[in-house]
Amino acid sequence: MTVNDIEENIARVEVNGTPYTVEMDKPVKAAPKPVTRPASAPKTSTGAPVVARPAATSTKSGIKSPLPGVILDIKVKEGDTVKKGQLIAILEAMKMENNINADKDGVVSAVKVNKGDSVLEGTDLIIIE
Repeated sequence: MTVNDIEENIARVEVNGTPYTVEMDKPVKAAPKPVTRPASAPKTSTGAPVVARPAATSTKSGIKSPLPGVILDIKVKEGDTVKKGQLIAILEAMKMENNINADKDGVVSAVKVNKGDSVLEGTDLIIIE
């Protein structure tokens, strides 16, 4: 069956190649048309466009969890000096142990998780300054 046209309460359909006109008890309401608006840049209260500015640079580096999982071990503590590539934590994800390494030389300023914690992807684990 193919519906060819619907006007108010009359439908024109085709069944196995034979056309039919069907009268319905109630008129069919037209589907609402989606409202589309052109995308525009956000504006300030003065009407000037908003300009994204780069974030202030910081010497801090947050080591984030690459996957959801459980912290099996933390190899550093606050105040420890670490070298780029040094193992700082072990994360179990999908039955595999994943080494979490320092991304730069520095001093551990904060350990945000504890052994046994469940973490989501992107969770800050350790902060290095």
